[in-house]
Order: sequence, then structure tokens, then C-alpha cells
Amino acid sequence: MKHVVSVSGGKDSTATLLIALDRCPPGSVVPIFCDTGNEHQAVHNYLGYLEQALDIQIHRLKADFREQLAAKRRFIARDTRTGRAPDGRKVRWSNKGKRRALAVLHPSGNPFLDLCMLKGRFPSSAAQFCTSELKRDPAVEFQLDLVDAGHRVVSWQGIRRDESINRRFKPKFERIGPGMRVCRPIIDWSAEQVFALAKARGIAPNPLYMQGMGRVGCMPCINCRKADLRQIAVRFPDHIERIAEWERVVSACSKRGSSTFFPASHADQDVREVFTVSGIRNRVEWSKTTRGGRQFDLLQVLDEPNTCSSIYGLCE
Repeated sequence: MKHVVSVSGGKDSTATLLIALDRCPPGSVVPIFCDTGNEHQAVHNYLGYLEQALDIQIHRLKADFREQLAAKRRFIARDTRTGRAPDGRKVRWSNKGKRRALAVLHPSGNPFLDLCMLKGRFPSSAAQFCTSELKRDPAVEFQLDLVDAGHRVVSWQGIRRDESINRRFKPKFERIGPGMRVCRPIIDWSAEQVFALAKARGIAPNPLYMQGMGRVGCMPCINCRKADLRQIAVRFPDHIERIAEWERVVSACSKRGSSTFFPASHADQDVREVFTVSGIRNRVEWSKTTRGGRQFDLLQVLDEPNTCSSIYGLCE
């Protein structure tokens, strides 16, 4: 029996890992981390801390899209379709679009960026392919390999019902296939209980929680809160600049010629207006405003990058 624990570097997966280590036979726990390429370095540092503090090895998994990118390059270069989309635009890539895409459509080694180049767009809450292709699929493949090697597998997942509507009705235990089960030990827990367990075991929380982050993982996440985006811009401006560069590259890989990290305000927005209105830098300015997005929040503008602003009260 192998107990595979998905570790993200966040509070919930850390608590789940601690429970698995307490309950399972020595040597049977297999922690895994799916590297999306969009995490803060503090996450990777925290994984190293957990390995040292708990005397474990966390297996790093990373999706690879080199073959798919090569196939897309061939498709774009050879595209001779003659049909038209419902809005009247040609389905075929224009010669200008081909040159633009082929100039940048090369594997970067970063799973998140490579996936977005392959899709020609960024993920969204309605099409959250980042989770499925960068986290779920590598984890499932890893576990299926264990099953093929003759092991029974229990997949430990650190999710809680109060996180979202989609997770509200998840069962605590579930059978998902021959030789595979799912265990969600903290499904009914609160965030306070999760932090309390780590504290009781002498495990410090990820330092990002003391720096205004409500969630730890991708930075920024496509679902990040307005306050999270504001804190990222104040404390980690290099991440904003990285996303701005990714917007340029992914836009070049888009047949439409534009793509922003957060969805454009209007689907029919003119390409020339997209970055002015919906680009990451514009969204950062919006994050500094009060509700309604029309007036700057003067108190929030006074945020200092070296102060603690934990939303969980970890600094008290």
C-alpha cells in the first residue's frame, strides 16, 4: 500500500501530510509536488523545509509539453483551411499571425507558460485547464505507475468543504478505480484547525501567509482575490513583470493576437484595447481601488512590503 500525499506548500496539504505520516506505516507515505512553474520561490524553499523537518523526500513532478508544441508549430505552418467562424472571420491563421506565433512558439521549460502558449490563452475560472493539466494529470500518471507496479494506492487530498461550493459535497473517502482510493482527512476542518495542527507538531506555516497571501501556490493565481493581487504587487513586483512578459508571449501564440492573464472585460474588445484595459499592470492599478474600482484606497496604498499582514492572524 502506497499513501500518495499531494503537497502544495500550503496549509491544507501540510496538515494532510502530517496526518498521513501519523497514521500510515513507516515508508508507505509518498509525498508529491506538482511544479506548475508559476509558484513563488518561497514555496520551493518551504518544501525543502518540510523535507528536513519531517525527514521525508517530496517527489517533484512537472508536465512536459514539448511534443504538443512541436505539433502546434507544424499545424500553424501548414494551415490552409478555407472556412469561416460564426462571426465571419477566417478560421485559417493569417500569414502575419503565423510569423508572429512561430517566432515565439518554442518550449520554455516552464510548464505554465508552455501550456498557455499551446492553448493560445491563459486559463480562467470557466476553463481552469491549469489545474487539470499541471497538477491533476501528472499526479494521476504518477499514481497509475504505482498501480501498474503492483501497489494499491491511497491518494490523500488536502481539501476542505468551506473553501468552495464545488468542494462542499466531496466525500471523505472515495473509491476511484481498481487499486485506488481517495482520502480527504481534513474535509470538515476549518483553516484555524489546520494551522493549529501544524503548530502543535512544531511545523511553521509557509511564510507567504504572513505576507498577505490568502492562498499559497501559483503567484498570482487566476482566481486570486483583489487583496492578494495588491499584496503581490507591493511585495513581489517581479512576479507582475513576469506575467506582463507572459502576456506578450501568449498573445503572439494566439490567433486573435491578444491574451491577458485575467479575462478581458468584454469578449468583443478591440485587440488594441485589451492590454490597456485588462492587462496585468492595469489590474494591479484596479487592485488599489476601493469597491467599485473608481477611487483609490488611500489606506491600502500605505501598505509596506516588510510588514506582516496575515489574514489568518498568524502574526498576533
